[in-house]
Amino acid sequence: MEKILRIDTGAAGGPKVSEEPLGQYAGLGGRALTSTLVAKEVPPLCHPLGAENKLVIAPGLLSGTVAAMSGRLSIGAKSPLTGGIKEANSGGQPAQVIARLGYAAIVIEGKPEGDDLYKIFINKDGVKITKDNSLKMLPNYDLVEKMKAEYGDKVAMISIGPAGEMKMGAASIACTDMELRPTRHAGRGGLGAVMGSKCIKVIVLDDTGMKMRSPKDPEKYKEANKKFVDGLRAHPVTGQGLPAYGTNVLTNILNEAGGYPTYNFKEGRFDKAHLISGETQAETEVARGGLATHGCHRGCVIRCSGSYHDKDGHFLTKQPEYETVWAHGGNCGICDLDAIAMLDFLDDNFGLDTIEMGVTIGVAMEAGIIPCGDAEGAIRLVKEVGQGTPLGRILGSGAAVTGRVFGVERVPVVKGQALPAYDPRAVQGIGVTYATSPMGADHTAGYAVATNILKVGGDVDPLKPEGQIELSRNLQIATAAIDSTGMCLFIAFALLDQPETFQALIDMLNAFYGLNLDAGGVADLGKMVLKTEREFNKKAGFTNAGDRLPRFFTTEPVAPHNITFGVKDEELDQVFNW
Repeated sequence: MEKILRIDTGAAGGPKVSEEPLGQYAGLGGRALTSTLVAKEVPPLCHPLGAENKLVIAPGLLSGTVAAMSGRLSIGAKSPLTGGIKEANSGGQPAQVIARLGYAAIVIEGKPEGDDLYKIFINKDGVKITKDNSLKMLPNYDLVEKMKAEYGDKVAMISIGPAGEMKMGAASIACTDMELRPTRHAGRGGLGAVMGSKCIKVIVLDDTGMKMRSPKDPEKYKEANKKFVDGLRAHPVTGQGLPAYGTNVLTNILNEAGGYPTYNFKEGRFDKAHLISGETQAETEVARGGLATHGCHRGCVIRCSGSYHDKDGHFLTKQPEYETVWAHGGNCGICDLDAIAMLDFLDDNFGLDTIEMGVTIGVAMEAGIIPCGDAEGAIRLVKEVGQGTPLGRILGSGAAVTGRVFGVERVPVVKGQALPAYDPRAVQGIGVTYATSPMGADHTAGYAVATNILKVGGDVDPLKPEGQIELSRNLQIATAAIDSTGMCLFIAFALLDQPETFQALIDMLNAFYGLNLDAGGVADLGKMVLKTEREFNKKAGFTNAGDRLPRFFTTEPVAPHNITFGVKDEELDQVFNW
């Protein structure tokens, strides 16, 4: 994994391919590589859909190895949704395959003059780019089936649906899972629109004939990986809660805590939450012949995914995750798991971020486009997005645009990106992350819920502003480092509570690369990534005024605690003063 593959889509005569050594980017992977490369090579003031923007696809430092949980993929660019730097993260198979093919990154740059659509095939023999306009406007599931018929079923794929082709701000990039289904998405920030602007529909990856990446010290690496896995299995979150009920185990927990945003962030509890909880979902999945626990890529030991079948026992979608169930469920007043699963399928098929779409529909409900709680209406709206109707194009542009078009005051976005499934008034640490992350509102950028609610890594009162700045700061630093390794972010639960598991991760990095990294070195990596991202955003025109929650969070108390977001602006400006 010592080279960069560049694909210039704007070259005369069609896309051109070149390879180069990592050079100045040596030692970087995942988010560290995507953000550094974007910051160095993309003009901060460029149009996100223009030729100057670049889409960077990078596996992590440990991807393509035997390490458990190492299959996360980072995709970076200037975001069409936020206007700032963006890294969106996905599970699935592509990260492992790209790493085994020897690439630290795939960089898609330039912009074609015409509207021809291309597919890319990469294997041990090289790269082949083919014009294929038969793929135009194909949804992801149909696209995958077409590619399977052409390339077989031993491949992995990265693709966009119609939303990406239409360059919508809510467009995601799909990655195939172990069953070769387009169920894992780099969802946030509209990066599917960037891929669409480059006229790339799908990247098919085949690592047949390639070996697993080898560490410099195989024995130490094997020993550290075993300790790492043992730690994950011993932790109550990664070893019990997530495998049993998936991420949706959080529904009852957050609802009880009063931090479950309901009816477009009007309330903190949903009285029908039990109908769409992780426990109910798992019971439904098993009863219908689906799976309540499943890994999204080879080497996953947490197995927080699953498969959801319809009432007739047929596969409908992967297990809808907590954020998806909330966004299309409680946030919209919908309590029908089958409707939520259908919305999840449609989002995946059209290539849409489930968080952005769910929040957008909540805003549309507030605007009176459909009634709150109207499940069939919500399904109809997402289908309009996939069809590209005038209303669908507005909704597909995200919550901020939809709010402006329909004159809605309560629009829960930061830097133009929709807030995820935790109310910042009742979980104040996550509010700090939403406000200050370079990525726009993003719970994964610094998951303070772990400490505020789950009491992992300590105990900081979620209802008080005290301690939230330091909590979010430390978690944002740690997260940026984890995102660079290719590890699933869920390992953080064990890392925060088990020093020996954190040390095992450090030992894996040292054994693989022949380093002498310590905990301080990991923190330095995270700080470097955040500094790089913030400098890009500053050059793109962002100021401290962008590091704020929408005003209604500080003026409208939320039930049941009847409090507002209490962290002061001057405190928010101290998050990155380390």
